[in-house]
Amino acid sequence: MKVTLNRLNQDYLFEAKGPNNVAVSIDNKTEAVAKGASPMELMLMAIGGCNAIDIISILKKQRQEVRSYKIEVEGKRKDTGDAKPFEAVHLTIYLEGDIAEAKAKRAAALSFEKYCSVSLTLTGCVAITYTIVLNNIKL
Repeated sequence: MKVTLNRLNQDYLFEAKGPNNVAVSIDNKTEAVAKGASPMELMLMAIGGCNAIDIISILKKQRQEVRSYKIEVEGKRKDTGDAKPFEAVHLTIYLEGDIAEAKAKRAAALSFEKYCSVSLTLTGCVAITYTIVLNNIKL
């Protein structure tokens, strides 16, 4: 896999594109008006997106009806001087639909333990945890 980043202004705004040629704006969040997501925000989005795709795919294969899916991803950063890497990430997964509790739990476990390349890439470096809320009930 290969991505490219092209600088769009004289500051920190970049346009990134991957193999599908979809543009993503990346900017420095210390600017007064950022015109893109920061690299650290993109990392949280990548974790959430990867897990969301996995979980929905698994639930579809199990013939579960997912009417609504929302995910919140929160990263806790540690101060190591100049850099502030994530030390922990917690995802709250909100599912609504005709979904069996056991199948929701199993789909999430499979995503985090077996399928999500983004989460698995961070294994050993970042503690990743999650909570499932199914039809407004925390599991």
